[in-house]
Amino acid sequence: MSFVKKNGKGIGICFIIACIAWSLVKYFSVLEVIGAPVIAILSGMLLTTFIKDKSNLKNGIAFTSKKILQGAVVLLGFGLNLTTIGKVGVTSLPVIVSTITTSLLVAFILQKILKIPSKSSVLIGVGSSICGGSAIAATAPVIEADDEEIAQAISVIFLFNVIAALIFPMLGGVLHLSNEGFSLFAGTAINDTSSVTSAAATWDTLHGTKGAVLEGATIVKLTRTLAIIPITMVLTALRLKKAQSSGSSEESKIKIKSIFPMFIIYFVLASVITTMITAVCSDDSLLAANQVFDFLKQLSKFFIVMAMGAIGLNTDIVKLIKTGIKPILLGFCCWVAIAVVSLSMQYVMGIL
Repeated sequence: MSFVKKNGKGIGICFIIACIAWSLVKYFSVLEVIGAPVIAILSGMLLTTFIKDKSNLKNGIAFTSKKILQGAVVLLGFGLNLTTIGKVGVTSLPVIVSTITTSLLVAFILQKILKIPSKSSVLIGVGSSICGGSAIAATAPVIEADDEEIAQAISVIFLFNVIAALIFPMLGGVLHLSNEGFSLFAGTAINDTSSVTSAAATWDTLHGTKGAVLEGATIVKLTRTLAIIPITMVLTALRLKKAQSSGSSEESKIKIKSIFPMFIIYFVLASVITTMITAVCSDDSLLAANQVFDFLKQLSKFFIVMAMGAIGLNTDIVKLIKTGIKPILLGFCCWVAIAVVSLSMQYVMGIL
């Protein structure tokens, strides 16, 4: 009861924001390209300008932006069938590894040149190269990014998601990409799942491919999502090394315990559970299992929307706009580099 009293109001307002954002996207298909997480974060930023006293909301908002966000990442694992990804997505691995490496290198170099805060550059680099909001959600707790840094990264990713969803089908046509080539291009060079599916569905409609490109692009995108695991582990290792090199051994143990991202382990376990259950089930039991996993995947998306609403409530929109030029430039460079490398690797591999 004390938990509800302490956190209830803050969680409640985040839940309401999420419901509104979720409903808008569901009933107005034109908003799918923007996505419920972005609508929630913008709504939170707008709403917080009218709330004079957030003291009774603070704890619940903090719980939503941290714990519920981590829970969303865990549930995301139930949407990953490792067998399916292994069979179909493995052919895209060279392109995926190349684009991720390129984005992270570009983010690292430009962070030094433009003097962007390191946590913001990491979030933008990871969000651009892996899977947009989900990757940012997984990475933010590991590097202890604050809500404004998360909001900034999400905003940058959103901008280029929209542009990509609108222009990539046309660009693919100009470049005379094959269906396989475009599915790989969309799956590796567009950040967020909603924008990937939007671009792929548009291609299917224009070229009459009966959903083949949408299916291929989605699998490539899910394969990219698995990169969350090594990326967060590397970032954790770097923080552990820093913790061990400073302070007493007892202090280091405390830091190590607080740094290690257990929610990533649970994310992996959720993927393994999904893979094992779908492997042994068949017919009606498989249908029932897939329905449960689909529900958990949708719940994960809703929790991310809730967390984005909380982050928006903790974000100063004026400050965000004032500091937004350099991060946008960084995001643009990452986005262009990923697109160029994706197409180049496909050319080298003979897919185009």
